[in-house]
Amino acid sequence: MSFGGEPRAGFASAFDRPSPQAPSTPPAPSPAPAMPALVLPVRKGRTVAVWVFGLLAFLLLALIAYFAEFIGAGASIVGLVLALIPLGIVLLGVRLIDRWEPEPKSLIVFALAWGAVVAVGLSLLVDLLLTLAVGQVGDVFGGVVQAPIVEETAKGLGVFLIFLIGRRAFDGPVDGVVYGALVGAGFAFTENIQYFGISLLTGGAEELTLTFILRGLVSPFAHAMFTALTGFAIGLAARRGASAAQALGSGALGLIGAIVLHAYWNGSSLLGDFFVLYITTQVPLFLGFILAIIALRREEVRLTQRRLSDYAAAGWFTPQEVTMLATPAGRKAGMRWASGLSGDRRRLMRSFIRDATELASVRQRAITRRDPYAGADEYALLMRTRQTRAQLLAY
Repeated sequence: MSFGGEPRAGFASAFDRPSPQAPSTPPAPSPAPAMPALVLPVRKGRTVAVWVFGLLAFLLLALIAYFAEFIGAGASIVGLVLALIPLGIVLLGVRLIDRWEPEPKSLIVFALAWGAVVAVGLSLLVDLLLTLAVGQVGDVFGGVVQAPIVEETAKGLGVFLIFLIGRRAFDGPVDGVVYGALVGAGFAFTENIQYFGISLLTGGAEELTLTFILRGLVSPFAHAMFTALTGFAIGLAARRGASAAQALGSGALGLIGAIVLHAYWNGSSLLGDFFVLYITTQVPLFLGFILAIIALRREEVRLTQRRLSDYAAAGWFTPQEVTMLATPAGRKAGMRWASGLSGDRRRLMRSFIRDATELASVRQRAITRRDPYAGADEYALLMRTRQTRAQLLAY
């Protein structure tokens, strides 16, 4: 396994603006700093404030009171236990999508909490207000029109807030899909508690079983897939360095797609033979969603390679290291090599890969001029990768 040496001098800082004579020239990677002191990447713009989680906890208590009042504690507990199964399935799928460049844990928790608590609460509140204003609507209007508009808007607002709060961790369409799917997963989790609990109360074990199969096993990814469209659109804007207003406009287009897909999904169970439509249209839609995710992941890999190649050109990495750090096969080979070192150094290799991947994202943000802390992050990550390399090679 080959490792690079010291970088060559003569490269401008990654956050210096290009000269007026060459406005389209992206900034070059920075040279080796004079001092090897280790610092941490800037957390601002990548975390959620503690008080926000405190507010979410308060809203959660209100939601628990709602379930206890209208469904009952026993049915709510049964619904909760069963709802954990489809939630686990979706989280496993999201984990597979997010493995290349994992998102910050606080933003992941916030996305889930927004969907499970705030989006559900907003949807219930709007439904109540509409009922008070115009009376009870029919099942078709409620399922095909009202629910898709209200629910997707409430979920999409959460994805947009994640963009505002954690803009420095919202790097592109894959991140948008991850955050959107997490918000959708949280929403489906709470909604499933209600559906499972009501099914148990109204139809006993037989109706509960049917509802669990349809919602928990046949279509666990439905809400995640709907809101992922909104996240994808916001992620495209984030990749281009869009402003908040531009991201909102892009997200609105994705929201329209999410509403249409949600309405079609609900309509297939109300207006026709659900199982026929499920096999002929919903399954192909889901397979198309998977293929789109695979294509996005491949583009993410290519972008990581391009950005790390910038640092290779500056002498920070060798071409062999770029292959090891920025390709799936190279990462597997690197982990095998690290496992054979004295003391099994796979933990160090995982750190090396993680920091290098984040460094590529920092480089991309520097090029699009959308991260004022890119220089500080670049410095910290270059120092960390250099230290990790030394530890991997230490005897």
